[in-house]
Amino acid sequence: MKHKHRDKESKEYKCLISRLRRIEGQVRGVEKMVEDDRYCVDILTQVSAIQSALNAFTKELLSQHIRTCVVDDIRAGHDEVVDELVATLQKVMK
Repeated sequence: MKHKHRDKESKEYKCLISRLRRIEGQVRGVEKMVEDDRYCVDILTQVSAIQSALNAFTKELLSQHIRTCVVDDIRAGHDEVVDELVATLQKVMK
């Protein structure tokens, strides 16, 4: 299994964590809405917002991955990272 060291003080790391915490809060909010018997359309609207937030997180993480991991591997002569990237994009874009 590969690992990626992330500088916990970097702007990029803080951005990813911030997005995840907002998503987590949104999910907890939807859970509360279900518990409170809120109207289905209101819940679905919030679920759609969560999906959009997850898409934004995915785009940010993918962008960081390409700029760092993929570029570093290509520079090191590990061209197979391109196949890995293509497979990842196919999974993400289902």
